[in-house]
This record gives sequence, structure tokens and C-alpha cells, in this order.
Amino acid sequence: MPCALDDRRRREPAARWNGAFEIMVSMNPARKRTVRLVVALSAAVVLASALIYTSFSAASPALSPSQLVRQAQPGRSYQLTGKVVDGSVRHVGNTLDFSVADRAGGTTIPVAYTGTIPDPFREGREVIVTVDKQDGRFVGERDSLITKCPSKYKAAPAGEKQNY
Repeated sequence: MPCALDDRRRREPAARWNGAFEIMVSMNPARKRTVRLVVALSAAVVLASALIYTSFSAASPALSPSQLVRQAQPGRSYQLTGKVVDGSVRHVGNTLDFSVADRAGGTTIPVAYTGTIPDPFREGREVIVTVDKQDGRFVGERDSLITKCPSKYKAAPAGEKQNY
């Protein structure tokens, strides 16, 4: 048994119904596909733009100790990269105190770090740690310490046979 509302909608033109759905029903199928494509592409562009903005705004610059001394601002985090200074590693309670120097030597920055310490961490090894300046000293973010492993693709000594 047909519904009275369905009969009324069939008899009255679609333009009298003010819903967007009713307009889409009466629209040309080719135009409907074009509208859907434009809406979908617009949504994709907005989402991609948001993703790109978020990824670039959240990144913290990787700086050497000499760059960090010149550029550091309180309340902002930075990725500090360099070599752990020989004789600088000390454990004080749950805090690991160590100093990071430029690869070529020179500027040294003391860091107070709490969190997981990677197994290959040791003096002379290159590290990356996220730090922020607090009360004039650099504090490492918890669990942000990464140890760079020495390259296994070093130049072979002269006269040593290389396998290709």
C-alpha cells in the first residue's frame, strides 16, 4: 500500500522541496558526478594541506652545540646533535648528565637527561637528543635520546681486498 507522502512527492515538482538531497535527485547525472568530484578533491586538498602544515610546524630543528648556544630560546625544544664528550657521563639518581660537543670539537653543552638510555650510548659516540633550555641549562626530553651507530660502510684501508 503506497504512502500518501510518497504520492504527494511524485505529483509535486522537486523544486518545491527545499532540501539539498531533493536538488541532487533532480540534477543531471553528469553534473552530479562533477559536483561530487569537486567536493571530494576539495576535501582532499584541505586534508593534505593540514597534514603538511602540522608536520612542518611540529618539527624541531637539529642543531650542533655551537648553533644551539647562539639560537636557543627558553620554552622551545631543539634536537641537539654531536659527540658525547669523553669523561662527561655521570649518573645522578635517575638523571644522566653528559656533555655534547661539535663533531670537530669546540663548543660543549651539558645535558641533563632522564629516560631510556640506548645500549650503544657511550663516550665518543654521536647522539641526537631533544632538549629545551630551562633556567639556563639544557634538559633532555624523556626518552628522546638516540645514538648514532658508526657507519659499517667505511673506506677500506689501502691494499685490502674489497668484495663487490
